[in-house]
Amino acid sequence: MNFLKGTKIYSILTGSCPVCHNESMYTEANPYKLSQTLKMQERCSHCNTKYKIEPSFFYGAMYISYGVGIAFAVAAFVISHFFLKLGLLYSFFSIVATLIGFMPVIMRLSRNIWINLFMHYKKEKKLS
Repeated sequence: MNFLKGTKIYSILTGSCPVCHNESMYTEANPYKLSQTLKMQERCSHCNTKYKIEPSFFYGAMYISYGVGIAFAVAAFVISHFFLKLGLLYSFFSIVATLIGFMPVIMRLSRNIWINLFMHYKKEKKLS
């Protein structure tokens, strides 16, 4: 995935620092360790970027998570109903299972998208 380095897509998909792309913003790489899903580093050790710009900064990610959740739900419906030819009830169950199963991923993706709206990649940013 290094060919995407320097783009917002890279930072969003990998959860890396939005400014330097050199380290993960999260203390735990596995989003399915539920007690650690949203625990973040205070600052990037490479470029010293502070991740929490202001108190309650990531509340805005809740709005993003709604859209990301809808995208996952639509994908689950299309796959289950049109490709697997399941009925509407089973398609509904597949949507619920998808949203529950991917909730840690959705929460992290939402945070990654939210922070990337406010911070931009700087190739030469060094620790100050």
